[in-house]
Amino acid sequence: MSASNLTTSVKPLVTIHPTNNTQITTRENGNIVSNLINKIPLPKWALYAIAAGVGLVILICVICICVKCCCKKKKKKKKEQVNMKSINGSTTASLVQPDMDDLNGAEENRGKLQYSLDYDFKKEEITVGVVQAKDLKAMDLGGTSDPYVTAYLLPEKTQTFETKVYRRTLNPIFKERFTFKASQADVAEKTVVMQVYDFNRFSKHDVIGEVRIPLSTINLKDVVEEWQDLTCAIKDEQVRLGDICFSLRYIPTSNKLTVVILEAKNLRIMDKGGLSDPYVKMRLMLNNRKLKKKKTTVKKNTLNPYFNESFNFDVTFEEIQKVQLVISVWDHDKMSKNDAIGKLFLGCKATGNQLRHWSDMLANPRRPIAQWHTLQSKEEVDKALGVKSRFQIFK
Repeated sequence: MSASNLTTSVKPLVTIHPTNNTQITTRENGNIVSNLINKIPLPKWALYAIAAGVGLVILICVICICVKCCCKKKKKKKKEQVNMKSINGSTTASLVQPDMDDLNGAEENRGKLQYSLDYDFKKEEITVGVVQAKDLKAMDLGGTSDPYVTAYLLPEKTQTFETKVYRRTLNPIFKERFTFKASQADVAEKTVVMQVYDFNRFSKHDVIGEVRIPLSTINLKDVVEEWQDLTCAIKDEQVRLGDICFSLRYIPTSNKLTVVILEAKNLRIMDKGGLSDPYVKMRLMLNNRKLKKKKTTVKKNTLNPYFNESFNFDVTFEEIQKVQLVISVWDHDKMSKNDAIGKLFLGCKATGNQLRHWSDMLANPRRPIAQWHTLQSKEEVDKALGVKSRFQIFK
């Protein structure tokens, strides 16, 4: 009896296995997933594509997180390389506000120039001496420069002198002197400018630096000779060429354009005596061709000439819409070529005051319209007219 009882008690334990339980649960779970997939109203390939897309997005996010973590580690390493013990100063102000020595050291070293200034009150001349330079900035690949110096006076800048070029040196000795005319009444308003250049045979010359000396800041009774650091060259303000006043009148019935040159003022000094001998030229241009020309008389030794001279041009109504009237002021020289002081042009292709003046003339036939105009440089006007450098309007 005891043996039979043992066998019956063991059978239930043998029939129930743990493996069978796991198989039942997995089958049930598989049935649930397959039922859910079957309930989704999409084909299996679409589900596979969606799953692949989700996996790709997750992969990209993981890569981005890894990259950010690596960058943070690198930044931390760079910060740790700074030795805080090497920073002097007990306050935070020393960390924020740099010393003046540090600021001065940040400026680029261009070298030094030694010069002299000597004013002759009797002759009313100032002699500018360019003595020497040292420790110039190297502008060439070989670690040297080919320096020379230009000297002129502002604001007129009527004369510009140049020293000789010294090859392959950063410490040239010039010892050259240049003389400028400057009356006692105007000398205090002048500024001496000396610019050091690096000569280049096949390209534009480079500015190394400059020295500017306002003559109002020095004692002209004594000869001045000193060293001065070169500074970054600044662009000179455009030299004022002067102003001219004239009137325009057009009569359509007679096809007549009347130009009255009235006066000019504050013209640029062109002669050594501080004056000019100005006269005015007028040209009618059509497609960069000269149609007609006129000119005034010459006014001697003046920067504010008064002309009041009238000139007539025959221009048809069709031409008046296309022509350009070019007006220029010249300095007359007996012994050399006449020099252009400045000029401007009017017409339908002009701009600013010139276009406004021309439009007012056309809008008010038979009525003279007078207006002041500021003279412009010859190069600027030629460029606006589309005239090439080899073709000069005035000869």
